[in-house]
Amino acid sequence: MFADAYEKASAFTHPIVISVRLFDGSVKCSLGAFVVLNPAGWVVTAAHLLAAAPAFQQHSKEIAKHNAQITAIEQDNQLNAKQKRRKFRRVKSNPEWITNYSFWWGWDGVRSKNITVLPEADLAVAQLEPFDPKAIPEYPIVKAPSNLRCGTSLCKLGYPFHNIEATFHKETGTFELAPGTLPVPRFPIEGIYTRNLIAGKSRDGKREIKFLETSSPGLRGQSGGPIFDVRGTVWAIQSRTTHFPLGFSPKVKKNGREVEENQFLNAGWGVHPEVIVNFLKDNNIEFQLSDY
Repeated sequence: MFADAYEKASAFTHPIVISVRLFDGSVKCSLGAFVVLNPAGWVVTAAHLLAAAPAFQQHSKEIAKHNAQITAIEQDNQLNAKQKRRKFRRVKSNPEWITNYSFWWGWDGVRSKNITVLPEADLAVAQLEPFDPKAIPEYPIVKAPSNLRCGTSLCKLGYPFHNIEATFHKETGTFELAPGTLPVPRFPIEGIYTRNLIAGKSRDGKREIKFLETSSPGLRGQSGGPIFDVRGTVWAIQSRTTHFPLGFSPKVKKNGREVEENQFLNAGWGVHPEVIVNFLKDNNIEFQLSDY
């Protein structure tokens, strides 16, 4: 059913790799997806994938404060070595502080600019540069936010089930993905459109925040990717998965012990097309709108 639509969506869906180096020296990577909207290099994705950038800004302030405290102790000539060690132990640090981060936008050497975020809807847009319009053989069509019929078959596309590792080079301040990381394999999963979910207003009170729910989960690595119909038209941008308890807990045996297994329905939430369309128009980003 989705074979043709999958080929269309594969043309404009690409991976984003998020790499961060932490205060304790460890390097962590995560993976998501983005949709290229037009030949000018504008993309749309899930805002939470870009959270490393504002976190880095906040952590930099906290690290600077930490370092200033350490320096003050080191330069205090009224303290002996034992007193300094005691004071050093009292200076708080956080091993999870981000000291370096990187977004890899599907191609080497590509950067993002003009990032604009609607955090309440978990929606973000950015413009890639340099960008080759010929790299995208087909640009997406976004579903007009009308005549949305519950029960419509939809498909999610992204990059789950793929581990990403990287190393950080201090001398250049850059990350290097581990051999074999690329290319990142795509993975689709189907479901039906179940209902709309209202999540209040944006902070400025101008927008109603809505999500489109599907009967299948959005898998880790599919965040920011498209939710599309059998024509390949994008209905939503995958945001998160919610877990509904089913109200029964069958008993099973594990390691000789009987335990209860709580059962859940895992449903995906995508940013509603009404929110996407209005956000793109407000930011003067060109896109194609469906005629149905």
